[in-house]
Amino acid sequence: MHVREATGDELPAVMNVLDGAMLAVDVETVRAGIATDGALVAVADDDRILGALVLEGERIAAVAVRRRRRGQGVGSALVEAAAARRERLVAEFDAGLREFYAGLGFDIERLDDPRRVRGVR
Repeated sequence: MHVREATGDELPAVMNVLDGAMLAVDVETVRAGIATDGALVAVADDDRILGALVLEGERIAAVAVRRRRRGQGVGSALVEAAAARRERLVAEFDAGLREFYAGLGFDIERLDDPRRVRGVR
């Protein structure tokens, strides 16, 4: 597996991964990420897309991994690749993902909604 920038031809596949994770990410946000350096994909050796990450500036708009590949370092590789492209990363996420982001070096803070937290790296 390796991480690289997504291409315009991969927009449907990226949306498929994000939709499969039930993330409400606008297709225009993904398209804008692809047009800049803000959309990354983790791909298998046969170029199947295993996961995707979309940035809006320094904010992680979405990160998702295909269900069968979760827990195998795909999401971590995507976040690390994004961190290599930005001096600072910010993410808002469900509190259940706190351990994942903390393990990647994010400083975590609570939000008004106790089910959501914010991380900064």
